[in-house]
Amino acid sequence: MAIDTQTTITGPHTAAPQMDRLTGRAKLVLFVLCAAQFMVALDFSVLNVALPALGKDLGLSQSALQWAVTAFALPSGGFLLLFGRIADLFGRKKLFLTGLALFGTASLLATLAWDPASFLTGRALQGLGAAVIVPTGMSLLTTTFPEGPLRDKALGISGTLLSLGYTTGMVLGGVMTDTLGWRSTMGLLVLFAVIVLMLAPGLLPESRTPERPRLDVPGAVTVTGGLLAVIYALSTAAQRGFGGVDVWGTLIVGLALLVAFVIVESKASAPLVSLPMLKRRTVAWGNLGGLVTFSMMSAVVFVLTLYLQETLGLSSFETGLIFGIQGVASAVAGAYAAKFIGRFGARRVLVGSLLGQGVFIAALLGLGSESGALLATVAVSLASMCHLGAIISYGVTVTSGVPNEEQGLATGLVTTTQQVGLTVGIPLLGVLATTQASLFDGVRTVLAIDAVIVVAAAALIGLGLRKRA
Repeated sequence: MAIDTQTTITGPHTAAPQMDRLTGRAKLVLFVLCAAQFMVALDFSVLNVALPALGKDLGLSQSALQWAVTAFALPSGGFLLLFGRIADLFGRKKLFLTGLALFGTASLLATLAWDPASFLTGRALQGLGAAVIVPTGMSLLTTTFPEGPLRDKALGISGTLLSLGYTTGMVLGGVMTDTLGWRSTMGLLVLFAVIVLMLAPGLLPESRTPERPRLDVPGAVTVTGGLLAVIYALSTAAQRGFGGVDVWGTLIVGLALLVAFVIVESKASAPLVSLPMLKRRTVAWGNLGGLVTFSMMSAVVFVLTLYLQETLGLSSFETGLIFGIQGVASAVAGAYAAKFIGRFGARRVLVGSLLGQGVFIAALLGLGSESGALLATVAVSLASMCHLGAIISYGVTVTSGVPNEEQGLATGLVTTTQQVGLTVGIPLLGVLATTQASLFDGVRTVLAIDAVIVVAAAALIGLGLRKRA
């Protein structure tokens, strides 16, 4: 395990061997951490197909169904940065286990829900548990595996399973809802949480800081409130568009709080976020790459789902199959991403992956109004392979060179970028597809804008990360 002079790893596993390959125990640790990340990624998408069924069962109106997604997205995105820092200060393992217990209990509540209020409460608590699990799990990974090939490999496997979890959820959700009912999608998450919670205590190391920790309360309040407001506004815009006064009002409040957060952090003696860290080129440009790859790919998946079902008339199963192939392609990319990073460096792989993602998204402009399923399958699979490369390389870029006592902060930034990216892509671009006179024309407009943004970002990040003389 990677140990520095300021963070003490306690418990039975205190050795810090510089391994060239993953040992048996290291594989078990990686399995536990990746299983938790997979579980959270699964939760992002497994319920999507089940929404109509659960709406009828619980009496949720069509307009209220968005809260099944928003209730999870608000806490899962809003509290990531806070819990990442709390984990640095008070212990990652303890917080990770607490998050698992909360997530499992919340999933059980959602499974047994008897009315809309109980279900949405379960979803909100799931999101809060996810906000604990994701940054603590990532910081446990980056502090357990030393910087270099082992960490690159671990992040590669984690990134692959993150992508697979999201894709698997889209396919599995439909199958489980049709055969076992919508409650089975939530019950599956209970099973995942129980398994990981049984294995984690004996495998994971604990960390503590020798000094009495202090938490930047003003910073915590402003950044959490700002993120909650921004995510709420964008999630609402995804359903109703940007025309509502409440959307703009909440968005302005959120941005104002984030500006206040920056001011607070510049004056705080023990800031929640170290502004010098944000000034690191690798942290700033790496997170921009993560924001772009997540937001633009989520928009592509959204508009392609509309295109395949509404324009080409494919069934939910056929659409799910296409995205299943996309998931397999992502897994293949994940198997080789660490090797590419080791050979060419994380920065080059990040820029190259973004460029490839943009090029293959541009290839989707060849879709026709009556045919295009094959092109959609091939192009989105290749774009997803590049997307997976960008996910892994941006995580490596951001966390490289960061001391262990700040890994929770660094991974909190990584995962916050991920969540915000997943949240902003659809409302910012997806709305264009549904507000055009023709859905097909709207899809093409979104794909064109999407491709331009990704390619432009690749060029900017390439310049920003260029080695200085």
